[in-house]
This record gives sequence, structure tokens and C-alpha cells, in this order.
Amino acid sequence: MYNLTVSHLVSIVFTLTLVSLVGVYAGRQVKSASDFSVGGRNAGPILIAGTITGTLIGGASTIGTAELAFKFGLSAWWFTIGAGLACLLLSVLIAGPLSDSKLETLPQFLVKTYGPIAGPVASIFSSTGIFINIVAQILSAIALLGAMFHLNSVYAAFITVILVICYVFFGGVMGTGIVGSVKLVLIYVSLILTGVLAYTKAGGLTGLTQSFPPFPWFSPFGRGPAVDVAAGFSVVVGVLSTQIYWQAMFSGRDVQAARRGALTAALLMLPCGLAGITVGMYMKLSFPNMPAAEALPAFVIKFLPPWLGGIVLAVLLVAVIGTAAGLALGISTMLTNDLYKKFIHRQATGRQLLVVSRVILVAVTGLTILFVIGNLKTMILEWSFLSMGLRGATIFLPLMGAIFFKKYVSPMAGVLALVVGPVADLAWKIAFPNRMDPLYAGLCAGFLVLVLGSLVFPRTKPR
Repeated sequence: MYNLTVSHLVSIVFTLTLVSLVGVYAGRQVKSASDFSVGGRNAGPILIAGTITGTLIGGASTIGTAELAFKFGLSAWWFTIGAGLACLLLSVLIAGPLSDSKLETLPQFLVKTYGPIAGPVASIFSSTGIFINIVAQILSAIALLGAMFHLNSVYAAFITVILVICYVFFGGVMGTGIVGSVKLVLIYVSLILTGVLAYTKAGGLTGLTQSFPPFPWFSPFGRGPAVDVAAGFSVVVGVLSTQIYWQAMFSGRDVQAARRGALTAALLMLPCGLAGITVGMYMKLSFPNMPAAEALPAFVIKFLPPWLGGIVLAVLLVAVIGTAAGLALGISTMLTNDLYKKFIHRQATGRQLLVVSRVILVAVTGLTILFVIGNLKTMILEWSFLSMGLRGATIFLPLMGAIFFKKYVSPMAGVLALVVGPVADLAWKIAFPNRMDPLYAGLCAGFLVLVLGSLVFPRTKPR
């Protein structure tokens, strides 16, 4: 059993207060719906990198990675490897087309190629995939709050939802970026401290290799090549298909700012999973019967000085909350701009859109409680990989067609691919849960529809 001391609590309160003050400052900068959704399109590289990493470095890349490493070792690295590669592709291939578009949502970008129907279709399926990842973050927070305060899971879920809403409700993407930048510094220092300490306590690489057999613990394919490669690939296509990362790029003041911000995020993401892996393996070695999801918070409570442990616990909580908030903001922005503004109230003012964005944010976040309570024993990264795969099956191929093959893909084929891809993904997951990763089924179906549909229903040439 591990309990918090007074020093832990003082450090936690101090750190949360600091982050909250930064969030209040960000909220005071929001004057319009554009400020809320794309930060007034004036973000520099640091703010863009803060928004991206502030969402990516959350429960999955910290608590979830330590949980999976507790069970399988090095193969838990695939989430952050995939995220880093996706950020690199954002910088090298996609920053230019996105920043030049002057849009606010990913579906709006697809509408330019595939017509107005593509917008709501993409918003609905993409929001579903993002919603699943919010569930993963809530599960991470439950594990963290459970280790810290021994809270009942239901109470922890309600507290987490309230914190998520408060995190982004006032600041929008500007708040996510500014707080994300502060969080990035804190979480990186925390990961380095915990990773180095766990590595030292385990006896370094020699101690770890003497304590664990080579397979599965030191293999990147500890769960099998098919499973682990699919996991990394799903993160790559999932990040490239997720609204909040596009939102960060849309918010850049120019193409160079967007490109540098995404490149900075890539360099920061690649190594950050190693700390969670080291902690997870050390806790497996020292406390093999403990709940795997509590490996990282339990390590912090047991082995860091209380004043420092409190700071790290608060930073982990902010990391989890920040990721869930960023994902919820992405859903809110898409549903507001691509459904409400287009089909419910076309003449809505900026102030009305701001109110609707916040209402949707609260509703979406609150809905996660129903899913979380029924899945408390599931692994965090399983939800994250499923979410990334569903988003990728929906958006990735139509998106690549809109960016690189705009002259060849047809509107009808694009809309059909947006529907067929995620449906095939979900159908395969239900029918063959232990066979090939459903992302492959979704991408194959989407590719066939996109290619054949463009041949059967070719794009009409403008007069």
C-alpha cells in the first residue's frame, strides 16, 4: 500500500495552481470563436509544438506505456514511436497544404475536394474514433487518482471529467497550446527523473537483462510482429487523421511556423516512451502482483522524495487531462463548424458558435463516463490503438487523395471511402477480433472504393 504525505499534497496543490493560472491567462486571450478554435492563426512553433505534444503526451504515452511495459516490455514503445513519425510527416509533407488552406477543421479540408457531403460524414466517424481515445485517457486518470487517493473508480471518473472540462472550456486551442507548452517542460523533466531513477535502481541495462529473458521483454515485437507493427502504424495514420493536430497546424502564423512546430513535436515524442518502459519493467521486477495500470504513479509515490513526487504526480494528472481536453476540443470544433453551422444555424455569430463549442465540449466529455464505467479492467493502450485505427480508416486515404491526387479522385469515391473505411474496420473487429488488425481491413476497403469509385464516377472537368 502506498499513501501520500503532506509534502506530496502541498506539491500537488502548488503545481496544479501554477498550471491553472496559466490556463486562466490563456482564457483571457480568447475573444472570439476563431481564437477558441485556431488561436487567431497567430501561433509560433513553440505554441504549435505545445498543442501537439500537450495532446500526444498523455495517459497513453506515460501511464499506458508503463502498464504495457509491465506486461510485455519494450514493445510498449510503439505508441510514442508512431506518434513521433506522424509528427515528422506533418512537418515534411503536410504543413504546407494545411497552413495555406486557412480553414479550421479537417472535414472542411476534405470538402474542398469531395464536396459538402464529405464534411458531416468525416466529422461523425472521426469524432467517434477520437471519443474512444478520450475513454483511454479517463481510464489513465482513474488509475492515477486510484493510486494517489485510493478513490473509487466511479468517483475518479467524475472528477476527471470535471477537470477535463475546466482545462479547455475557457482557453480552447490557445489554452491547450499555452498550457501544453508549460506541461511539456514539466512532463519531460518528470519522465527523465523517473526513467533515470528506475534504470539506476534496476541495475542499469545489465541488471534488466539479467532479470528478464530476451523475449518478450527486450523485443520490439513482444506481442508478435503483426500486433506491434499494426499498433505503430495505427498511431501514424491516426495522428495524421485527427482534428486537434490539424487544428494546431491551422493555428500557425505561417507555413514555416507550422513546419517547425511539428518537427519539434516529432523530436520530443520519439524518446519519451523509454521512461515509462523502464519504470514499468522495474515495477514488474519489484512488485510483480501489483495492478499494472498503477506502475508509474506507484513508482513516483514510493521512490521519489515527497515534494518532488507531488510535482510529478500533478504533472501526470495534467498530462492525462490535457490529452483528453485536446481530443474533446477537436470533436467540439468539428461538430460546431461542420454540423451546427452548416445544417442547424447557418447565420450563427462568432459568439453563438463559441457557446455551442463549449456546450458540445461538456456533453462529449460527460458522455465518456458511460463507456468508462463498463470497461474499467481493459488496457489503456488497447483503447488508444483502436481509436487511432478507426480514425485512420476513416480519414487517412481520402486525406492523402485530397492532398496529393486531387485531380484524380472523385467526390463520389471520396464520400464512399469515408463511410466504407470505418465500417469495414468495425465490422472486422467484431467478426474477427483475434485475426488481422482491423485497420488493415478498413484501409484496404477504403483504398478499393477510392480507386474504383474514381474510375466509375470520374471527377467532372470544369467548363
